[in-house]
Amino acid sequence: MFSKVGQIMLYVNDQDAAVKFWTEKLGFTVIAEENNNQGLRWIEMIPATGAETSLVLHDKTFVSRMSPELNLDPPSLMFYTEDLEKLYSDLSNKKIQVGDIITMPSGRVFNFADNEENYFAVMEKR
Repeated sequence: MFSKVGQIMLYVNDQDAAVKFWTEKLGFTVIAEENNNQGLRWIEMIPATGAETSLVLHDKTFVSRMSPELNLDPPSLMFYTEDLEKLYSDLSNKKIQVGDIITMPSGRVFNFADNEENYFAVMEKR
């Protein structure tokens, strides 16, 4: 049986720019980085101290050469926040592209784009 989701892999075109986006603009913290100096490099980060699930950034070009059968499209991720209005304002002020706040049956939500124009969602959970 599975017990939890440990890591989510994000395949990106520019790892350095992606790390900068996720850490400087979204407040994630890098908890590990590996580099074998032969092209295999990954960066693991979390959104908050104690988070059980981490994001791991991999170089899309390198992975596609290693495993051409993999689907390297970004996953559809839903993040949670306790203060949707504050986060929405914060991301907007940082010039991050955000969608409108909409009300769904499960709560209020909006989406945002990363530096490579991949979209992710945020839902208010109190």
